[in-house]
Amino acid sequence: MTKRIDPAVREFLAGRIWLRLHTPFPTDTIDAHIASQQIEIVPGITSTKTYTRQIRHFCNRCENDNSSRFTTFHCAKCQGPCTYCRHCLKMGRVSSCTELIIWKGEPPVYPTTHTLAWQGTLTPRQQQASNELTESNTKRIPHLIHAVCGSGKTEILFEPIHKLLLEGKRVCIAAPRVDVILELEPRLRAAFPKTLIDALYGGATPSLQSTQLILATTHQLYRFRHAFDTIFVDEADAFPYTADETLRRAVKKAAKPEVPIHFVTATPSDKLIADMNQTGRISTINRRYHGYPLPVPRYESLWNYAKQIPKGKLPKKLVDWTTARLAQQEPFLIFFHHIGLMEQAEPLFHLLDARIRAVHASHPDRKEHVQALRNKELPGLLTTTILERGITIPNVQVAVVGAEQLIFNKGALIQIGGRVGRSVQHPTGDFVLFHHGITYAMDDAKNEIIRLNKGEST
Repeated sequence: MTKRIDPAVREFLAGRIWLRLHTPFPTDTIDAHIASQQIEIVPGITSTKTYTRQIRHFCNRCENDNSSRFTTFHCAKCQGPCTYCRHCLKMGRVSSCTELIIWKGEPPVYPTTHTLAWQGTLTPRQQQASNELTESNTKRIPHLIHAVCGSGKTEILFEPIHKLLLEGKRVCIAAPRVDVILELEPRLRAAFPKTLIDALYGGATPSLQSTQLILATTHQLYRFRHAFDTIFVDEADAFPYTADETLRRAVKKAAKPEVPIHFVTATPSDKLIADMNQTGRISTINRRYHGYPLPVPRYESLWNYAKQIPKGKLPKKLVDWTTARLAQQEPFLIFFHHIGLMEQAEPLFHLLDARIRAVHASHPDRKEHVQALRNKELPGLLTTTILERGITIPNVQVAVVGAEQLIFNKGALIQIGGRVGRSVQHPTGDFVLFHHGITYAMDDAKNEIIRLNKGEST
């Protein structure tokens, strides 16, 4: 007997591990595919007893196994003790009696006809890195693109991705930060106009089509299992990816067995470099695509700023810097180490220009404010480190308030400075570190930028 397949169900579920109750299909359609064994049911939480008679829990969606991240309660649905995973709770609760579904039927076949519409030209070093990445794909080994901010990392990926798509492969570009995905989406859609692309992040609605190229935050990969023939992790050193083992597991789980996972960043950790030297390859680019050097930070003391701002006064140097940007109509980003201090400062900046806005990770209008800055509707933004990467604004000028704070480590400062001078039309700009004392991290970041500008390895 031939099993009947609803192509829409297959295209949506293939490679996903999904809450049965949250599928965008009628219940009887899902039930029919379960009955014909094309969809497999997996329990949300697996619980086992250890030899010491303790109970260990495992979330089959996010693969969390940290006992402190589970809660057991009396469940009205299953009428007994039930355990749920708090780690991935924001993506819909997964508990012991939750049913997750996985597509086990005939896999979808992806198109092999795709257009690469990007008309730019890679520099010789970019082209070499692109070729090396393609070779790593062929050999199925991981690869690290270690390239300075503004070196054209995304463009390096275009040819390797195109070749994978032409082979009918399914590709994912993942990043820890939503802002990186929002920055990449229009560029990838323009580069691959005939390819079905989906961008997945908190609040986005997934397409029901069989998307071959997926851009996703690393959190979204909790919902995938053996889905991709290649995964590129952009900004691989960013929080929370580096601090959360389950996010790194999610990336591995989303990849098909024995396929390469590649990494792209300007500031790789020592561990990532060591791992790549052992198991894969590294392509290093020390120069921006337009040939101009990276902006070297300059230091400006801002004594007692943390006391002045709560008292309703912006330090004069900060006022002068912002006023100069407004007078010259230069867009700007001012980074703060603490949301509370930034929110205290925002109304004081309104006295300079009422259009200045503040954004942070959970700000409801973050996307709109960033887009308004791109559209020149806002003169500048106050921000936390959420915008340290994944944002390109032509001619943007950058200041850090409280550069001595621990959150501004060497990597963060290099990334923040990398927002400046990214375009050919505006290859330079101001990068100022306002501080209450110079730190080793500030000097380390400055010295590394100088080394990179000399073409030296770090």
